[in-house]
Amino acid sequence: MEPLKHECGVAAIRLLKPLSYYERKYGTWRYGQDKLYLMMEKQHNRGQEGAGVACVSLDAKVGEEYMFRERAEGKDAIAEVFKRVDGSFAGQLYMGHLRYSTTGKGGLQYVHPFLRRNNWRAKNLCLCGNFNMTNIDEVFAFLTSQGQSPRITGDSYIALELMGHRLDREVERLFNDAREQGLEGLDITRYIENNVRMDNVLRTTMSHFDGGYVMSGLTGSGEMFTMRDPWGIRPAFWYRNDEMVVVASERPVIQTTFDLQTDEILELQPGQALIVTKNGDFRLEQILPAQARQACSFERIYFSRGSDRDIYLERKRLGEQLTPSIMEAIDGDVEHTVFSYIPNTAEVAFLGMTDGVRRQNQKVRIEKVVWKDIKLRTFITEDSERNDLAAHVYDITYGSLVPYEDNLVIIDDSIVRGTTLRESIFKILDRLNPRKIVMVSSSPQIRYPDYYGIDMSHLEELCAFRAAIALLVERGMIQLIDDTCQACKTDPQSSNHVRNIYAPFSVGEINAKIVEMLRPEGMRTPVELVFQCIEGLHNACPEHTGDWYFTGHYPTPGGIRLCNDAFVNYVEKVLDHQIQPQ
Repeated sequence: MEPLKHECGVAAIRLLKPLSYYERKYGTWRYGQDKLYLMMEKQHNRGQEGAGVACVSLDAKVGEEYMFRERAEGKDAIAEVFKRVDGSFAGQLYMGHLRYSTTGKGGLQYVHPFLRRNNWRAKNLCLCGNFNMTNIDEVFAFLTSQGQSPRITGDSYIALELMGHRLDREVERLFNDAREQGLEGLDITRYIENNVRMDNVLRTTMSHFDGGYVMSGLTGSGEMFTMRDPWGIRPAFWYRNDEMVVVASERPVIQTTFDLQTDEILELQPGQALIVTKNGDFRLEQILPAQARQACSFERIYFSRGSDRDIYLERKRLGEQLTPSIMEAIDGDVEHTVFSYIPNTAEVAFLGMTDGVRRQNQKVRIEKVVWKDIKLRTFITEDSERNDLAAHVYDITYGSLVPYEDNLVIIDDSIVRGTTLRESIFKILDRLNPRKIVMVSSSPQIRYPDYYGIDMSHLEELCAFRAAIALLVERGMIQLIDDTCQACKTDPQSSNHVRNIYAPFSVGEINAKIVEMLRPEGMRTPVELVFQCIEGLHNACPEHTGDWYFTGHYPTPGGIRLCNDAFVNYVEKVLDHQIQPQ
């Protein structure tokens, strides 16, 4: 309902045969390029602000370009990039990236891949990733303490500079080894390019970072690598045969592009790196020790493609598990209830929800009540005009229920800020005059910001947080806010003190306050919220236990610190203008 910008998507291909092999077998030397295009289009859901591709040719002669990059901005960036790619963009290594901004920084200079040039092929580095680092200021300080002077403080640039510095050291190590072996001239160069150990580079680079990431890269000498964070927060999948090695952020992307079975595609494990050398040798290396697995559950609820076999089944379970709570909300009156969903990511959860009702031997009345009509035009800047237009983003199917007799149960995958409910959904549903609206979320209440790649980094944006604060103020519990703020200042990293804000209240109390806050003026229909419970989430998605946005249990120290900092900023910059703690 409220589109969340997400992380990013990565794709990489290493062709293991000469280009002439693919031209003979598949009819085109563009085989790798075409497959990269397909993988990027299949991941377009992961990033629509920009796209970029890179290529390395192992066949280039001295004096010829061997490392290529193209980038573009906008929702049509993939098409734009591949329009520019001509016959010179040919090689054995391909890498692509789709971007959503989660840091507020935009412009072509922030579109991946990032490129670090050098006159030595082995020192050239091209990097892209699906990541958000929580300790980038610390890494920046580390670099500057060594005398480096990064031009930009963004986490992508800092990662490039640190890894590039470590790659330089690796090349210098090999240079010294070659000299000790009596090698000279081009023999030294060949020795370096044939013996670069990207696992050395990754171990001395990635140990500095706190965050969720999948990092992919190419070197000018022909190394390809992808590494996943030690908690497995961000997803990565791979496939290998005798023709190629392929990496992508989502499994069905590889499956569809190469016509594979689900079980042929493997998941890159936490802290692990996939490395392909210049010579085409493949290996998996454990770069950092794997931590307690915290794979992002939002991937399963919302972001990843629902065409994945396991994700499809998990989303159905998320919906089915809500059946008892829904039945309670409508007093078991299925006969006088219409079931629907908010288009379109909640459709699979809707199927599970209605399956659950049918299993109770109930006949289910299904209607498409809500339609996504238009997008808000950002050139309209006046608040009154913007709000009026937002109210018409969705439309309804008139006559889809019996006024004043039928309940309306409508499911969405998540309720984050509540803006769309207040400005549009509740207003238009009220026109149908249902007896009662039961608004269902297939995910639990989102109570905490995300710092690993999703664009919800401010507590005050979250309707559950605003509801908890409102309850504390109403009930004269402002001292708890003050005490929590002080705890966040004195102990910002060992414990998430913001969890104290929710402790006095039940889920039902917060639900009721959310309804009160989001209910538009003049709305007549009673509304009840039904959220997924934490236990239900883990039951449906047992391998994706990352739930910090729901529980406040951040997997890394950086996440804890940023959440505590966000609360302090909220109290001092927002709340203090509304109330004065006693």
